[in-house]
Parts: sequence; C-alpha cells; structure tokens
Amino acid sequence: MQITIKYFGQIAEVTQKEAEQLEVSKGKISELLNILNSKYDGLKHKDFQIAQNQELVTKETVLTGQEIALLPPFSGG
Repeated sequence: MQITIKYFGQIAEVTQKEAEQLEVSKGKISELLNILNSKYDGLKHKDFQIAQNQELVTKETVLTGQEIALLPPFSGG
C-alpha cells in the first residue's frame, strides 16, 4: 500500500523532509513507526501525535489511510 507521510515542525527537522511516500504492507501504525524509527534515529526521542487521513489515531490503530501526519506538540496561546 502506498502512503504519504507528512512531517511538521521539529519532526520535519529530524527527517529533513516535509513529506515522503512509502510502500508499506497493511498493519498497525506502530509497525510504520518502527520503520520510521529505524530510518530516522532522532525520531525515537521526539514526542508527537499521529494523524491518519486528518484524524488523530493511536499506535494500535490499523493502517488504512493514504496520508499519515506526524505532529509535534502544540503550544497554546
């Protein structure tokens, strides 16, 4: 399955990309994160939320969407 991964803020700084496309097999978000953590070592130390098709999800959510976004913590104000 082809997915687009979008990176924002400090996550984009770690990956040196704003987006990329990956071919992955169906599974859970956690399996995708394992791939990304091995590809981008600094990602393991960052706190972020995950959105699939513009809805926040957990690591145990089944990977179904064409778009995944890694969102750094938001500050209020």
